[in-house]
Order: sequence, then C-alpha cells, then structure tokens
Amino acid sequence: MSSVIRIFGIDPGSAATGWGVVDRAGTRLSYVASGVIRPKRGAAQAEKLAQIFSALEGLIAEHHPDEAAVEETFVNASPRDALVLGAARGIALLAPSHAGVPVAEYAANSVKKSVVGRGHADKHQVEAMVKILLPLCTANEKKLASDEADALAVAICHAHHLDMRRLEAS
Repeated sequence: MSSVIRIFGIDPGSAATGWGVVDRAGTRLSYVASGVIRPKRGAAQAEKLAQIFSALEGLIAEHHPDEAAVEETFVNASPRDALVLGAARGIALLAPSHAGVPVAEYAANSVKKSVVGRGHADKHQVEAMVKILLPLCTANEKKLASDEADALAVAICHAHHLDMRRLEAS
C-alpha cells in the first residue's frame, strides 16, 4: 500500500486567494478540502496580505500538508496590478515555507496541461476537469469557486509532477 502525500495548492490573489487540499496515494487522488480567502474590501494592502497570511497559516496547521504548490502569476494588466499580485504570491510562497512545508511553483500553462491536457485551456475547462478528477469537491451541492478550482488544479498538477521532481532532487 502506498503512503499518502497531502498536497496544499494555492492560487494567489489579493482580492481572492484560492486554496485546495488533495491527498495522493499512488496514482489515486482524493479531495480533502478547499475554499477561498477573501480579505476585507477596502482594507489597506498590508492588512489584506496579513489576512491572507494568517488564513493560510491556519489552514496549513489544520490540514498538515506534506507539500505545497503555488501557481506562478501571469498578468496582462498594468504594472501596478502585477506588483499587487506579486505581493499576494509572495505571501502564498511564504506561508507554507514558514511552516516547514516544501513549496513548488508551476506556470499556469503547466497546470492547465496537467489537468486538461492543453496548456491554453480556459477556466471553464479547468473547473470541469477538476470536478471530474475530484468529484467530492462538489459533494453536498457545494459550489466550486473559480479560484478554488484553480488551487485544486495546482495541487493536481503537483501530484502529477511529484515523482519527477523527487527523481530530479536525488
């Protein structure tokens, strides 16, 4: 019997940070939990980042992941938006690392290719495949937010790349 590896996926954002927890046992993936962290609207940027960090810290303590994975940001917006998103991404990298959890990073195209099979899949395709791969994520009529689906997709991507990453590290 394979040991279980718990993966904490994060889709960083300053207005909404998605998170998802997946267990991997061999080639089998199981949904554990997911959600979205939404800092207070109108709060100062530093306060929003503190809220995201605190929430991630609590979730990591609650779920005890073995590994974490964060989506690299791709921004077509203004330089200011890129900086704000970069700060949220920094928090997404810091929180698991601060808890002693190894962190991997994946480009959005790599996440999409791992989950959908195409690097340029749209959000609806990613969400649909996440629901197929992790059917319990919508159990009890739970709605799956877009940021939440993206975080679960990051965790799935990491699960698919885990063996290769471990071989490269040895």
